[in-house]
This record gives sequence, C-alpha cells and structure tokens, in this order.
Amino acid sequence: MTEEPLPAALSAEINTVLDDAGVHSDRRLVMRMLRTAILLGEDGTDRLDLKIASAALAEMRDAFRLFAPYEGVPKVTVFGSARTRQDDPLYVQARDVAAALAADGWMVVTGAGPGIMQAAAEGAGPALSLGVSIRLPFEEKANALVEASDHVVAMKYFFTRKLMLMKESRGFICLPGGFGTLDEMFELLTLQQTGKAEPMPIVLLDQQGGTFWQGLKRFIDEDLAPTGVISEGDFDRVVITDSVEAATAEITGFWRNYDSLRWVGDTLVLRLRSAPTDAEIDGLNERFASMLASGRIERAEPRQVEVSDRDRVELPRLALHLDQWRVGELFRLIRAINDLPSAPAP
Repeated sequence: MTEEPLPAALSAEINTVLDDAGVHSDRRLVMRMLRTAILLGEDGTDRLDLKIASAALAEMRDAFRLFAPYEGVPKVTVFGSARTRQDDPLYVQARDVAAALAADGWMVVTGAGPGIMQAAAEGAGPALSLGVSIRLPFEEKANALVEASDHVVAMKYFFTRKLMLMKESRGFICLPGGFGTLDEMFELLTLQQTGKAEPMPIVLLDQQGGTFWQGLKRFIDEDLAPTGVISEGDFDRVVITDSVEAATAEITGFWRNYDSLRWVGDTLVLRLRSAPTDAEIDGLNERFASMLASGRIERAEPRQVEVSDRDRVELPRLALHLDQWRVGELFRLIRAINDLPSAPAP
C-alpha cells in the first residue's frame, strides 16, 4: 500500500500534537491513522462513509481497552443462539463447557446477549467473562451477568463486533444457532482455510444425541466437497461432539505442545513447548513432505527479528518453507506436533 505524503508543515504540526499528547510508542502507526483521516477529508468522502469510519475506529478502541488487562489470559469464544431458553439442554451444555474451561484458567468471550451467550457467561462467572454486545432494536441486549460488570463493550457494527469476538481468542466453541451463529462459524472456517488467521481449535458442540451439526457435515460432504468448491478434508479441522469433556479437551489440547507461529520472510517458524527429537522431526518430514514448497522441516534458532521483538525466544522452534496453497492444512501438522512422544503430558 502506497502512503500519500502530507505537506511537511502539516506533518510537523501533527508531530507537535502527538508530543503534547504524550504519544511516543508505535508513533508511525498513529501517524498513519491520522494521515488517513485527513486524506478522507481531502477526498470529500460522503458523510455517511465518514460516520462509518469514525464509529468503527472508536468501537475498536473501546474493545481494545476492554481486552488489554487480560492480554496474558487464554480466551475461548462461545457462539450460539440468543433464543435458546434456560430449560434447553443446549443451555446446560454451554454453561458446563464454559465452567470447565474457566476452571482450567480460560476466560470466556461471548456476544453478551441472552440464550447461549448468557449460559456461557453464567458458567464462566463474572470475573472470567467478557462480552462484546451489538446494539439492535430488538432481541440483543447485554445479559444481566455482564451488564452489571465492566466486562462488556457495546458495538454498532457487526463487522467490528465479529473482529473482537475472534481476534483475542485461542479457541472457539459453536453451539446450534441461526443465521448469526452460522455466519460466525463460516467466517472462522474461511479465515482458517485461507490462512488469514492462525490455526485455532474449533468445536461444534451439540446437546447429547443432537444432530444439528451432523446435518451440516452431510451437506459439506455431499454437496460442497464433491463439486470442488472446497477441498476434501477442509472440514476435518472442526471437531463435532456432544461431549463437554471432549470439547474442553480439544480446546486445551490444541496448545499442548504448539505455542505460536511467525512468518519470517518466506520461512514459517513454529514455536513449541518441548523440543522434538531428531527421529520425530524425520517422521514429520515423511508425513508432511507434500506441504513443503522446498527443503525440510528443520530445528531452528530464533530469527533476528524474533530476538529484536523478544518474541518467544525461549521456546524451541521448527522452521519450514510451506507451500502457500497448503496453508489451510497447517492444523494437521500442529496436531501431529501435539501428539509427539516428546510433547508435554496432557
């Protein structure tokens, strides 16, 4: 993206404003936002468009401030219908899975509404619940559990709300719901398939004996995959279950050995909790050679940029040249890394 320069005198005035405001960290990025705002004005941008841009930025700031104090706490987002009643078995499932994850130290993020969202907040408890609500003329009001706390932020736009429901979490649980729930689930799958988001565990949780998600799987297997609009196995990244225990194990187990990833040029660096043996690395190369654009999966030291950023430098690493067309299959390699005998005990 080419940045349009501002006149030198105007840039100097903006720098003075930033000095007076005490803005020093990541100043270049703040300057870029201010530059964009000024250019929107110069472009004669429509008033409605300006209102959208202004409100979106303000909403994101509010949400960033909500999440900032809990940066180091793992989070799981629970999606599901706002219309699920408290006597519904799905309500109990959502409450119980949230309680199980909260007991393991996870915070639970929801859309802060009634139904499944209220159930998950109830299970996690007020201290471990975060809510990102949407302002609607009907149906969606923050449930009493989060409304009474300072753990909720209200959004005008679905796209900013969806960003914050997904950006901060390290796992996702979807319970049966309507258009909104399915929209959120399919966006998760799209982000994973295209590599726009890092691999994360996704669980589709039903009531015991329920068939809601099995119907979706049949549609994917019988109507989507055979036509070639998705790849065979694209849906394998998702775990479908009616068990709270299995759902909890999938969310926490995904991080058993795998910690994080970073691209350094065209090299993908995977950070692990436990260093694999030479024999285990050989086994990974045998199983996943088709995912590589060139070379092998190798043990690696932190790259210079990682050292400069102090980015998980204490962790062992694997490095590989991934075929960019196979980025959606990274979850398979991560699961194999988690199953290595050298991985920490579950």
